[in-house]
Amino acid sequence: MKWNKNLKNIIGTALLLTFSYFAGHEIAHIQHSASTSAVLPAGSSASANWGLSFREEGKAPAGNASASYLKDFDAYFVEETEEKKIYLTFDCGFENGNTPAILDALKKHNAPATFFIVGNYMETSPDLVKRMVSEGHTVGNHTYHHPDMSKIGEMTAFQKELSDLETLYEEAIGQPMAKYYRPPQGVYSESNLKMAQELGYKTFFWSLAYVDWYQDQQPSHEEAFAKLIPRIHPGAVVLLHNTSKTNGEILDELLTKWEELGYSFHPLSELTGEPLGDILPKPSKTTGSNS
Repeated sequence: MKWNKNLKNIIGTALLLTFSYFAGHEIAHIQHSASTSAVLPAGSSASANWGLSFREEGKAPAGNASASYLKDFDAYFVEETEEKKIYLTFDCGFENGNTPAILDALKKHNAPATFFIVGNYMETSPDLVKRMVSEGHTVGNHTYHHPDMSKIGEMTAFQKELSDLETLYEEAIGQPMAKYYRPPQGVYSESNLKMAQELGYKTFFWSLAYVDWYQDQQPSHEEAFAKLIPRIHPGAVVLLHNTSKTNGEILDELLTKWEELGYSFHPLSELTGEPLGDILPKPSKTTGSNS
């Protein structure tokens, strides 16, 4: 009887730990989407998950950090404007066949985008990255390994996550990588923002996103439109994932719907107020590149 009681206790503990793990995993994904998140106090070394609060249809949401606060660190999540401008961005963790359709739709609408890639994507899909560049898109840095960067307190380690991808990109593409950075999962700290700034990077969050990254639970076309059409707003920085089958299928129609609402598409360099050339580092002498 005592053995059975101990076994029950062990099983109960295991179930509790399992539940806690998956509950925490799910909470992390919810935070990564676009709900709300605690405000990060100025000067704090604590980390925060980027979050949004939508208050009025057609209007920009409130972020858990203001546009003016972020601008002090060369960071952005929205443009404060009444002009119907959209900045398209895609996070690329890996390639599963949907990026060509996304590129086709962007080309059809002459819509510039920024693709934030990781090391795995550069290693496995250099031809698609070359196509992004050749068709006028910007390729940004989503770090080499996609870690929680807010846990990295040393500049050397922080820089390595960015510079390793820069090197890989320049070797494959033959030109320097744009100094655009998106924190993995939207997790950041004020010290991270400062380090990115010191390295010459602009940091980009977003003002519109939806849950499009679950491979086995892709939203229907109707569900995607229900999230992305009413919440579009002037100066929106839109985050989509290239791995989404739904995004590949709807992007042409989505861009058309936004155009019908009077919106146009612009490169992130316009949001920062700098010519694109200004955010490209000088070609390395060791590569022999003149591009």
